[in-house]
Amino acid sequence: MPSDSRPTAYGPSLAERLPAFLFPRLSGLHLIALFIALFLFGFLIFPVLQVVYVAFLDPNGGGLTLQNFGDFLRSSLFRESFYNSFYVSAMSVVFATLIALPLAYITTRFNFAGSTLIQSLGFIPLIMPPFVGAVAMQLIFGRNGTVNLLLREHLGFTIPFMEGLNGVILVQSIHYFPFILINLSAALRNIDRSMEEAAQNLGSSGMRMFRRIVFPLAMPGYIAGAVLVFIKVFDDLGTPLLLNVNNMLAPQAYLRITTVGVGDPMGYVISCILVAFSILSLWASFLVMRGKDYATVQKGGGGLSKRDLRPTEKAMAYGAVILILLLVLSPHIGLLLLSFSTIWSYAPLPDGYTLDNYARMWADSKGYITNTLLYAGLAAAADVLIGTAIAYIVLRTGIAGRKWLDYMATAALAVPGVVLGIGYLRTFQDVQVPLVGKPLASWWVIIVIALMIRRLPYALRACMAALQQVSLALEEAAESLGATKGRTIRRVVVPLMAGGILAGFVTSFATAAVELSATIMLVSSEADSPLAYGIYLFMQTPSGRGAGAALGVVAVIIVGLGTLLSQIIIERDKKLRATGGEH
Repeated sequence: MPSDSRPTAYGPSLAERLPAFLFPRLSGLHLIALFIALFLFGFLIFPVLQVVYVAFLDPNGGGLTLQNFGDFLRSSLFRESFYNSFYVSAMSVVFATLIALPLAYITTRFNFAGSTLIQSLGFIPLIMPPFVGAVAMQLIFGRNGTVNLLLREHLGFTIPFMEGLNGVILVQSIHYFPFILINLSAALRNIDRSMEEAAQNLGSSGMRMFRRIVFPLAMPGYIAGAVLVFIKVFDDLGTPLLLNVNNMLAPQAYLRITTVGVGDPMGYVISCILVAFSILSLWASFLVMRGKDYATVQKGGGGLSKRDLRPTEKAMAYGAVILILLLVLSPHIGLLLLSFSTIWSYAPLPDGYTLDNYARMWADSKGYITNTLLYAGLAAAADVLIGTAIAYIVLRTGIAGRKWLDYMATAALAVPGVVLGIGYLRTFQDVQVPLVGKPLASWWVIIVIALMIRRLPYALRACMAALQQVSLALEEAAESLGATKGRTIRRVVVPLMAGGILAGFVTSFATAAVELSATIMLVSSEADSPLAYGIYLFMQTPSGRGAGAALGVVAVIIVGLGTLLSQIIIERDKKLRATGGEH
């Protein structure tokens, strides 16, 4: 009999005499699961419920009502904002598809020199926050940008690339098309080659075979990428704000809360619609895929048969790929030029080049950079701690309701940053922090918590994947040798998960460092501002754009290094496991 259940000299304790349902015996893992559940409820579920509740609350009488939604529908500005958000999201999916589809098809279907490099370059837009590239693209594709100045001078006309909603669509398409490229390329590689050969034997070829056989079989990958693009664009706040396009839903929510006040119901109604549309988009993608069978016999082992291109086809393919890559890399080129420019206005290229922008950026932005390292570092550390704990509880224990921890943590993906920020302002504006003397909603720690909640799904997935690769037999062997559960986790499980945990930390850190949607709602003073907010402030004035671009380059370097480091860790972990498996 275990010593802790042995009766004492005074008989069973009061806790042991009470029924288990009144005084449950909780282990350490039960307490950790309970703490995480309470934390996620308090900082994710409850603030979002508050937003939804206030959206239905009568501002005068205090009862529940649909009047706020009626006011929303009666306002021409809000109806226009809703239409614009939907239109921009849908058109961004269309243009992102036009960019991603040729790249994915050419690099997976044909023997193409440099296809790996092309695929790698195609992912580069993801390392630049869209709002950072928006200003650079104004200088290249704007009314008086490089392209239109050359068109006007040589051909006598201009193209409104960046006028109003067009600018948002162009920036978002270029930034988010890698979501479609990644998923579509993987889906094309997984198609069973025999399906294509059967179609060819029946006389199908060229565009007909692509339209009737190849693309429908790759539809799951395309839908997964397209839905991500739609949701990301629909919820994005930074790009429309920087391009001064305020007649969209996310900017309207931000402007209502920051100008009218946190008590204005319209900000909550818009937030409610943003969350509902995120969930609705996921549901719609599920409906599209439901009832259809995309399974192939040779999945993962076959892939489309590659063929060689004729010289003319090769020239056309290279021309198309180079044109697409120039378009895709234009924000990075423009940002780099702007960061070194003296003056860049009404000219195809800057008038001169200088390092003064970097000197000014360094002098004025030390606080932004320090805050970012602190906030993103704390958020990423908390993410991997909680992610590891949730992964272990879900995969290794039988605790009741453990899967709800996974569901709650992953639900953060469907909550736009601006909605989380509004929820925090509403929930914590009256919660005074002891010894600090200010509300929790105005304390810098709330920014860390917002970043942590927003990036938790990324760290959680990395930790889940790492733990799924750790054999349960290793833990059982450690425990059979006398190690306690806690010691087994510390000395066996966590070290074996180290690669995945580190990759989760880096991914969480790199993406949290450039988060703007939530932080812009929660920054209460410039001294507490992170790097993304600093870029936004710099870009508000023409004189600050050079320094803002220099700070943007720093942000791109942070995210780029983080992405590279994460990939190196993952690849090294795979090699170590393969080597270990061979032995």
